[in-house]
Amino acid sequence: MASRKPYLSKSKLISAWQCPKKLHLEKHHPEVGEITDQMESLFATGHQVGAVAQQLYGTPDSVEIPFNRKMSLMVRETETLIDQGADIPIFEATFQHDGVLIRVDVLIPDGDGWRAIEVKASTSVKDYHVLDCAIQDWVMRHVGLSITSISLAHINNRFVYGGEGDYDGLLVEHDLTDEVRTLEPRVIELIAKARDAVTGPMPDINVGAQCSKPYECQFQSHCWPNETEYPIRGLGGSKARLGNYVALGARDIRDVDVNSITAATQQRIHRVTCEGEPEVLDGGRQTLESLPYPRYYLDFETIGPAVPIWPGTRPYATIPVQWSCHIDDGAGDGSVDSLRHEEFLDLSGKAPMRALAEKMIACLGESGPVLMYTNYEEGVIKGLIDRFPDLAVPLQKIIHRLFDLHPVVKTNYYHPKMLGSWSIKAVLPCIAPHMNYAELEGISEGMGASDGFIEAINPETDWVRKAELEEQLLRYCKFDTEAMVEIVRFFSR
Repeated sequence: MASRKPYLSKSKLISAWQCPKKLHLEKHHPEVGEITDQMESLFATGHQVGAVAQQLYGTPDSVEIPFNRKMSLMVRETETLIDQGADIPIFEATFQHDGVLIRVDVLIPDGDGWRAIEVKASTSVKDYHVLDCAIQDWVMRHVGLSITSISLAHINNRFVYGGEGDYDGLLVEHDLTDEVRTLEPRVIELIAKARDAVTGPMPDINVGAQCSKPYECQFQSHCWPNETEYPIRGLGGSKARLGNYVALGARDIRDVDVNSITAATQQRIHRVTCEGEPEVLDGGRQTLESLPYPRYYLDFETIGPAVPIWPGTRPYATIPVQWSCHIDDGAGDGSVDSLRHEEFLDLSGKAPMRALAEKMIACLGESGPVLMYTNYEEGVIKGLIDRFPDLAVPLQKIIHRLFDLHPVVKTNYYHPKMLGSWSIKAVLPCIAPHMNYAELEGISEGMGASDGFIEAINPETDWVRKAELEEQLLRYCKFDTEAMVEIVRFFSR
């Protein structure tokens, strides 16, 4: 008796295309995967863009095939609609052929056939999007559906939201029909590869560049060696090069032959890790002690939604919604407790950018360095200048006062426990063990702060949850500027 063919969704086929081992683990060992906040945020963004697509392509009598764990019910409901001569847009139309199941974002009647549209939250067409559409097309044509065209709709990053819920123009379509039809042999080959990955033993595939392209794989912590004190990924550089080291037997940074390392940063990481002691150069102290008072430690939190919230904003635009500032006038001992603290956060749901900029200008005064970690804050302030030209003069003055701590730290400090990262989250526990982002309750990283803000301003969020999010947002942003204060104190000892 022939074995039953495994069920394969389109997403599983794309997983197999990225890495057959990824698909095998998704099927047999999903518990070893790690879904990060960033992955969750990307899923949520996809749903938001999909909802707008239904608004843009829908008509009063449009139909959505609701999700059901019994996939056969979705297939049957779709078949019934089409067999009955439906002449309306269908969202999430579900089809199955030869064990491959797809859900089509948008299916629109087009004469005697149908126009299929796949919707993505990206701002351009990627190679794997074309393959994605080819899988859709292959299934639909093999179930006998007449497909007149298949297109990919993605975010138009030049779109400016006018308000009133009008998102006409947010999506731009690309007809991929001709390109898609040439890919049928690749689709058939991919289906065979995916079936082997699901039914066979764990594919023997070395870690490498595919671990983060085109998507960050949830199994990286499982597949990459992590059982050592200083795992090989901490050497940094390209994942392809690191994967080659792993294939040669390296598990720890110290396993790598120093003569094979050509990049200066990786050579430094390797040297300090092998020495086993942090490297602290005196240049950091000299540079930071020369900074005059008052000193302002500034950090922004921003959002960048694919679907704009406020009129005049674009998709994925960096929009500041919160800031924290610790102010050291030089009179105290430089500890966080001796500094004045100011902050901004408006959860009313109204566009906060103008009030945020005006309060920041008042807070930062006329003189004194404004310390930041990386030049992200500079980009945010430049964005405020573009948005509010009448505030250009005071905002430009602030830009001239900005002082980036990141290059000072990177040049003068490295601890083996930083594992190749000079992010503030990697540096802080090494120089100030009593402070650790991982110990923050709730929001503990930037993506979480962005999602938390958007949840907090949602009218459907109840006041208890909103108060909880407000507390977490304020604590997280304040922690960022406290971290910078600790960095300066460390180098000043």
